[in-house]
Amino acid sequence: MQRSSWSGSLAFVLAAAASAIGLGNLWRFPYLAAQYGGGMFIAVYLALVVTLGFTLMTTEIAVGRKTRQAPLTAYSRLHGNWGFVGIIGTLIPVLITPYYCVIGGWVLYYLKAYLQMALTGSMPMGEGAAGAGAFFSGFISAPFAPFGYGFLFILVCAVVIVLGVKNGIEKSNLVMMPVLFLMALAISVYVVCLPGSGEGLKYYLIPNLDCVSHEGKFSIALMGKTILGAMGQMFYSLSLAMGIMITYGSYMKKEDSIERCVRRIEIFDTVVAVVAGLMIIPVVYMFAVKTGTDVKEAMNAGPGLMFVTLPKVFATLGGAGAWVGAAFFLLVAFAAATSAISLFEACVASICDLLKIERKAATFFTTALIMFLSVFSALGYGSWGHIKPFGMQFLDLFDFVTNSVFMPIVAIATCIFVGWVLGPKAIIEECEECGVKFRVKRFYSFMVKYLAPALMLALLVSEVCRTLGIGNWSI
Repeated sequence: MQRSSWSGSLAFVLAAAASAIGLGNLWRFPYLAAQYGGGMFIAVYLALVVTLGFTLMTTEIAVGRKTRQAPLTAYSRLHGNWGFVGIIGTLIPVLITPYYCVIGGWVLYYLKAYLQMALTGSMPMGEGAAGAGAFFSGFISAPFAPFGYGFLFILVCAVVIVLGVKNGIEKSNLVMMPVLFLMALAISVYVVCLPGSGEGLKYYLIPNLDCVSHEGKFSIALMGKTILGAMGQMFYSLSLAMGIMITYGSYMKKEDSIERCVRRIEIFDTVVAVVAGLMIIPVVYMFAVKTGTDVKEAMNAGPGLMFVTLPKVFATLGGAGAWVGAAFFLLVAFAAATSAISLFEACVASICDLLKIERKAATFFTTALIMFLSVFSALGYGSWGHIKPFGMQFLDLFDFVTNSVFMPIVAIATCIFVGWVLGPKAIIEECEECGVKFRVKRFYSFMVKYLAPALMLALLVSEVCRTLGIGNWSI
């Protein structure tokens, strides 16, 4: 069976960047930037992106292109005893895609609500969005609506996948990515131009050393927390250890430079992450000052920021608030869709490679599986809210298992495999297949053999301790 391929390096970069630019950039990056000293966090994040992020992404893309396989079979193709890494790596998108699509359904519901508000003047969240919390909790606890909107989101992604790499994923990204970027710029410009936004911009962009010092003295512990927070965000933001980059790399042409493409993806992803902060932090800062709320509390990470706090912020913008809200949730819908499509593709490609079946059949099977698994997350805050495995809602459990456990484990195993079994030389040679010298050979070899696995182990321990509340650890 002939393998699909991107039309060129631009198509690959757009697809990989589209995967990386997801909900994590829009609700987690601004929160962490506010939590860890604004410009200080951004500087640490950038340093990690161009070092650790570069190493892990280069490795995954090279593994995919070298084997022409999705993660499920890529590792076993390189070494028969390391196929288990591919199995775990494939479980990650299989478990993430269902709950990610459920959250995508939440976004569609809010997009519809804001379009109704803009066009009809209705106020479903009450005057000043005073009932935003009740509006959100009422929706996610409803008996059918969360599944219905999630089902619609899954179908949209499935249609794109079944059309193929060039006609589906590539063409959809050529439309959604420029629109997403232009909308993000437009909203950020609007926010920056609002009266009183200057203090919020300072809070976001000027480094605040309080995040790395205690009582005026530098603190190694606080610096470590800042680094781990930035590392976790970088890890999820770049779509690492999810099987996505291996899958997308398997469609990459030999004449395209992996090193150059990775740098472009990093730039694209980082720019959008920083712009997301420009969209969100200044208006939330103004809202917090106006209402007497602590800024860090107002920037509460996760769904609370996007679905409760921001509607209240939009309500303070007067008549333009409904339109800004509609534009924002359209942007979020695009970001969620591009990431969900890449997760979906990692699952479909793995099934195609393992069973040697056509894309349509694999997409049908994957869609059915994702719909079944999405029921748990869709109903986990409603009809099945009383069922809490390990004390967690289903969505939170899937998120913990994949993001906090499986992904760091896969990253560690990949570094050990490439660094000590396969050898960095194999990846370097793959990167030089395009005829261009890999300029950072020694740096890459050191990172993949020593520093990257050590940092990933620290992240694994940190995430498990944070989620399970061990030692009162928090990030």
